[in-house]
Amino acid sequence: MIKDCVTVWDNCLQIIRRNVNGQSFKTWFEPIRPIRLENNALTIQVPNKFFYEWLEEHYVALLKMTIRKELGDKGRLEYQILTSALRQRQESKKIEETNGKNGHSGGGFMPGSLDTANIKNPFVIPGIKKLSVDPQLNPTYTFKSFIEGDCNRLARSAGYAVAKKPGGTAFNPLVIFGDVGLGKTHLAHAVGNEVLKLHEGKTVLYVSSEKFTSQIIESIKNNAVNDFVTFYQMVDVLIVDDIQFLANKQKTQEIFFHIFNQLHQSGKQIILTSDRPPKDLDGMEERLISRFKWGLSADLQIPDFETKVAILEAKMNREGVELPSDVVEFICYNIQNNIRELEGVLVSLVAQSSLNSREMDVELAKDVVKNFVTQINKEITLDFIKSLVAEYFDVPVEKLGGKTRKRQIVIARQLSMYLAKNLTDKSLKAIGEMFGGRDHSTVIYSIKTVQDLMETDLVFKDTVAELEKKLRLSLNEK
Repeated sequence: MIKDCVTVWDNCLQIIRRNVNGQSFKTWFEPIRPIRLENNALTIQVPNKFFYEWLEEHYVALLKMTIRKELGDKGRLEYQILTSALRQRQESKKIEETNGKNGHSGGGFMPGSLDTANIKNPFVIPGIKKLSVDPQLNPTYTFKSFIEGDCNRLARSAGYAVAKKPGGTAFNPLVIFGDVGLGKTHLAHAVGNEVLKLHEGKTVLYVSSEKFTSQIIESIKNNAVNDFVTFYQMVDVLIVDDIQFLANKQKTQEIFFHIFNQLHQSGKQIILTSDRPPKDLDGMEERLISRFKWGLSADLQIPDFETKVAILEAKMNREGVELPSDVVEFICYNIQNNIRELEGVLVSLVAQSSLNSREMDVELAKDVVKNFVTQINKEITLDFIKSLVAEYFDVPVEKLGGKTRKRQIVIARQLSMYLAKNLTDKSLKAIGEMFGGRDHSTVIYSIKTVQDLMETDLVFKDTVAELEKKLRLSLNEK
């Protein structure tokens, strides 16, 4: 059977997918295109030199192994770097076909021989002179105030890499997507502020998609579209927020398409935010979606309990507010999806305490949180878990935190730790503290021991299931 380059690369990808995590595969391998297969040499196309260097530095052993598995010991891998000129040639036919279908040509929106000194700045208020571009950034949105966690580590790291080398990484465009209130706008502003801090003379501009659309409408009214486009093409770092709102706005998308092209080909940085990944952007032209996929799409996920606590405590420090730890935990346990709501609860809590002369305790927090969520979560506490397990095994509850090595007490202690990790938001450290000040490694060992026992002892597995059921039913009775 004669192999072709696509088949060989698809087979390689199957092996690679099993050896790297999902996000790395999506970032570093999905953008690669197989070009040709000649004399046991597979040529692949990568977006730029930075991309090639990253593969060679981090994945050369994996690539060598997969190529040899597919092509034998004499198999080789060669690279073709996608330069701007090559990209233009590849895209020209698609652009012509798309323009033909739409019944218009994009040529009128490409930069011409305009006098750039007289270009109208769409951000200048009529009657007010402005010698430089206002970046439209919020100075409080910085990397320092953006708390890092598992939910946002990739996006934050990519944003920082872009800020250090705008237009010079594989992350161009950088698309930051996620649900409302998870920090997309904050992170985009943080990148812009860091660029201004690190690169004197760079022009950074933030604009919402609604503002961008209204500027286009105004430029069309004033026959100033070329001025508008040329102004945007002079920007070094363009940040467009909520790109999904360009959906079904054909003229706006057409103009943005040409701005995007020119910026990208000129090595300028583009940062976009969206409430969904590029592939799910309905009402967007295919050629735009294709370009959004050129760089990195990084999602912001719902933060875990520990990250929410860190975010709320950072906000408290900035505002000079102190809250008891049980109040902080209560708020973070009940505000599930939206970081903005965490800050809203804090503001409301301070206001209620000041205006009504009430102590900032859990009872006041409950009253405030009711305005933000429809149902307050009922919490299974560590004390309740310990008392239930101790009763079930007929051992004194205080023994679970002691040093005794009697088998029945050890099993009860380990099972309590397992249930605490599965049914509460407590950290490993907090769980260990509740069991005689044990460290997190002891908690990890206990959890693993219970899991192993459940796999080998069906009676014990039924015991765990019964205790879990009792604990969950207890919530409905409270």
